[in-house]
Amino acid sequence: MSESVSARCAFLSVIDEKKDFLDGVADSLWETPELAFAEHRSAATLIAALKQEGFRVEENLAGIPTAFSGTFGSGSPVIGILGEFDALSGLGQESGALCQKPDGKENGQGCGHNLLGTASLGAAMAVKRFLETSGAPGTVIYYGCPGEEGGSGKAFMARDGVFDCLDAALCWHPDSVTDVRNNSSLANYQVLYCFDGRAAHAAEAPDEGRSALDAVELMNVGANFLREHMLPSARLHYAITDAGGRSPNVVQPHAEVLYLIRSPRNDQVKALYERVNDIAKGAALMTGTTESHIFIKACSNLVQNDTMQRDLYRIMQEITPPEPSAESLAYAKELTEKTMMGVKNSDPEHPIHWELAPYQEAEGLEFGSTDVGDVSWVCPTAQIHTATWAAGTPGHSWQVVAQGKLPLAHEMTRYAAKVLGAEAVELLTNPELLQKAKEEHRKKVGPEGYQPPIPKDVRPKALTAL
Repeated sequence: MSESVSARCAFLSVIDEKKDFLDGVADSLWETPELAFAEHRSAATLIAALKQEGFRVEENLAGIPTAFSGTFGSGSPVIGILGEFDALSGLGQESGALCQKPDGKENGQGCGHNLLGTASLGAAMAVKRFLETSGAPGTVIYYGCPGEEGGSGKAFMARDGVFDCLDAALCWHPDSVTDVRNNSSLANYQVLYCFDGRAAHAAEAPDEGRSALDAVELMNVGANFLREHMLPSARLHYAITDAGGRSPNVVQPHAEVLYLIRSPRNDQVKALYERVNDIAKGAALMTGTTESHIFIKACSNLVQNDTMQRDLYRIMQEITPPEPSAESLAYAKELTEKTMMGVKNSDPEHPIHWELAPYQEAEGLEFGSTDVGDVSWVCPTAQIHTATWAAGTPGHSWQVVAQGKLPLAHEMTRYAAKVLGAEAVELLTNPELLQKAKEEHRKKVGPEGYQPPIPKDVRPKALTAL
């Protein structure tokens, strides 16, 4: 950090002062990996940290037991900083290993959310320090957002008005590069399709049976044919969650299939969902079964805010990313050579892409989805990425878990905290910047504003309950 930036952003020093505290929070979240809406220990860790640091904590946001906030300050502007902490199933992994080596845990932090929640906490702590020392008006709110992986926790929170008080929101995500991306994401619906038929002896009385499994298979065939006639950027994924039993000599009376339906915009995914519903009805007609479906969750496409993104990029140029240590480079190189050769973007010669990448001028589209999209419809929202793991590391992988407690992860997490903290203060103290961001947001969301994609009667469901 240059001397001028250091003087202007002296409040960021709290992140280095609290280094051991923040690293400990990140490691605690790594050690207790929990799935969507069941992150009770992880939420407790972050709530305790917020209380220790003097934030006013509110729990059970939107009626979700693991959703919470920590607030400091008073008055306007109100800046939100988004934190996540949920894990992924089947990814328990030993820290620092160079091969897949399960550590006995069923789940693992395969998307780096232990780091995500921690850097956002550090950023909120820095803004609190600024408000305390400057006496400036304004409020910072840390949001503990559960269930990003398969649950769209922020979408439920946005639907129920949790973010309505915000003037702007900031977030980040661990990655294999350090950048600010001008990309949108795919909106999605997740729906469980259930078929009910009639059991029968498959050999002696097949005519008496009505196979629910046949209906599931025919639905999937129909969905596969639909792929030719939907937008090239749309996506259909499915998993058979109940195949009707393990006895082939019994006609399966019940079967279920879980669909994830994606498209670039909310209106497009809604239209595609209706077409998938028609396929399900057709499969039921063809098999003499009955069909019902349960709407699990949805999330909106991401609304970019170029105004805030460019300012974040400016701050990332001023607060330069930390150069990795020789030990971090050696580990990343060995991990790459042993497990990731041939993987897209892997780079054994320069295994950590820690330097700030150029700002992407043209708007693009990423084919994943994020519930940050719903927050971005409510208020101006922007995010950054930092290289917390080796170049080319596949997302949602054991390699991500293995790197989640290492020095590189901790250093780049603190860097992300500094950037977010500095941008939050910029938004608090620069009314012209905030007004410009709001004007851009209003223009992009249109006069109708945010239309929640999740029906009012749908409640969050833990992944273990599906």
